[in-house]
Order: sequence, then C-alpha cells, then structure tokens
Amino acid sequence: MLPPSTDLPSARNDRPSRSEVEDAVRTLIRWAGDDPAREGLLDTPRRVAKAYEEFFAGYETDPADLLSRTFKEVEGYDEMVVLRDIRFESHCEHHMVPIIGKVHIGYLPVRRVVGISKLARVVDAFAKRLQIQEKLTAQIANAINDVLAPAGVGVVVESEHHCMTTRGIHKHGAAMVTSTMLGAFRADPKTRREFQSFLGMNG
Repeated sequence: MLPPSTDLPSARNDRPSRSEVEDAVRTLIRWAGDDPAREGLLDTPRRVAKAYEEFFAGYETDPADLLSRTFKEVEGYDEMVVLRDIRFESHCEHHMVPIIGKVHIGYLPVRRVVGISKLARVVDAFAKRLQIQEKLTAQIANAINDVLAPAGVGVVVESEHHCMTTRGIHKHGAAMVTSTMLGAFRADPKTRREFQSFLGMNG
C-alpha cells in the first residue's frame, strides 16, 4: 500500500509490470553494447528489478507512521537527543547513481521521545528514493518536526556523490555537507553550537 502523506509522485500509481521492467533492462544492456541473451547476462534483468525494489523501497514507507509511536515516560527529560553517523545509501535523481554517506539528527523533545531505531528508519524511508541531498536533508528534518513537535530539530547530512566521483569530473574524495535547522536549532545559536559540538563541527 502506498503511503498517503509522503509527497509521492503520481506516477507511482501507474507502475510498469515486472516483465516491462526486465525488458527495459535488456534494452539498456543492448544500448550499452552487449547481448542480453548471453549466458552471463540472462538473469541480469531479473536481478536488476529485484535490486530496484530494495534501492527504492522508501516509496512504500510512510515516515510519519514510523515516528507515530513515541514514549512519554521520560522523567521530564528535555535535553538534546542526538543520533550520529546513520549510514545511508541513496540514488541521485539526475543520473541514478549512488549517494553514500551519513546523517546526524538532533532534537529537543517536548514531553515525548521516539525510539532511536525509528530515526534511522526515517532516514532510510527518504534515502531509498530518487533524491538530491538538499531535499533529503529537509525531508528528514520536517518529518521529525511535524510528527514529534519538538522544541527544535537539527539534521546534518554528509555524503559522497558517485555522479561526481565515478563520472563527469571524477573528483574522488569530495564530500557534500548539508543541514536543516528548525525551531530552537535555528533561533538559538547556543543550541545550534551544542548540536555542532556533538558532531565535532565546532572550532
């Protein structure tokens, strides 16, 4: 079932069949200059279709639902919660090649917190779609802000884009860093600096 509230493109309601996907892969193999009927490539269309189901599983996941189960018995805890180094794999929507990196999330809870595994799953829900990093960063922050209603949210994403390292200008080792700061993380420099210090970004 497709999620109702995750900004999904309408094209997801008209998905091609598995056989159409496999035929498309065979076309790409021929266009690349090889023979999809040779022994080593016979099962490639099936494998690619299966891989795409995993690569883009985020279209089938509702991040709001992941965040809906929270814990209120926190003994009044209202200090910053930070989860660092959440590894992710995504795909650039311009060239459909990998974006690989890590996400850091911080938020200031108001009466309730969410299990940390849910934060990691939210990252995957948005990362496993065709993406650009700026949008991915904002989507993660906005989902946490909208569902948990904390005093503030900070999200930092660091990644390597294979559209830059394995094609085009071939600049290996270049890292892109983006951030979205909401609520107290945007309005209060002290809160923002505290978050950055957890990530080793100060000084």
